[in-house]
Amino acid sequence: MKIAFSPCPNDTFTFHALAHGLIKGAPELDVTYADIHITNHWAIDREGPEVMKISFAALPWVLDDYALIPCGGALGRGCGPLVLTAEGSAGPESLAGKTVAVPSERSTAYLLFRLWAKGSVPGGVGEIRIMPFDEIMPAVRDGRVDAGLVIHEARFTYGQYGLAMLADLGEWWEKETGHPIPLGAIIAKRDMADLPRLEDWIRVSVEKAWADPEASRAYVLEHAQEMEPDVVNAHIELYVNEFTRNLGEEGYAAVESLLGRAAEEGIVPPFDPNKLRTYSR
Repeated sequence: MKIAFSPCPNDTFTFHALAHGLIKGAPELDVTYADIHITNHWAIDREGPEVMKISFAALPWVLDDYALIPCGGALGRGCGPLVLTAEGSAGPESLAGKTVAVPSERSTAYLLFRLWAKGSVPGGVGEIRIMPFDEIMPAVRDGRVDAGLVIHEARFTYGQYGLAMLADLGEWWEKETGHPIPLGAIIAKRDMADLPRLEDWIRVSVEKAWADPEASRAYVLEHAQEMEPDVVNAHIELYVNEFTRNLGEEGYAAVESLLGRAAEEGIVPPFDPNKLRTYSR
């Protein structure tokens, strides 16, 4: 079975057992490691492997052909994207007409930013500049952009660049809606045989990772892109949680709220919400 997920610690931790043939009855995996902005476009263009980790924000473009698998993904609280600037005292109004770097227009971070800015930045921001996520903080520090939207381990490292947090969009979202933040989703082609078994295999992989964290440590560190071990551990603790085991009603409600609001604002295309919960076409 061909699968693509990121080299980030939460994904390698989650999929270690499945990728290493440790789950009875599961097929051998052919793994491609790709950042989520790449898999988003693979899914939207109907390319790439049959199973992928993408952003929940990309689901409206792909739901006709790909099913959402309700485990293996990332939702959570206290783990949202941050808006960073080089000035610590400015408020949201300071972004009016300014240039903001974002890692992708097909990301939960971008949806949250657009929804937040609509009510918080009078007149709206200026230019939105797409930039690889690892270049955003240096660009803000060096004054090449006025602000940056950052994700993942940048939550733990932005102080090293001398930057200040203007807004925690996860905190804003949770206060606004009461929901956790939908970040990364596992999808599979709807014409795959036996999607429920895939769901079971992924769930068992999550449970094995929790039962024996040391088993995956070498694999996780190998792909951790030079993260310090304490940052790796914090990353896993933040992004691998009960929603990774099972999306559940609370998780589905969060996804439906985020994508529904984004569709109302025209940020994502209209979609059939029933397809979020079904495997069939």
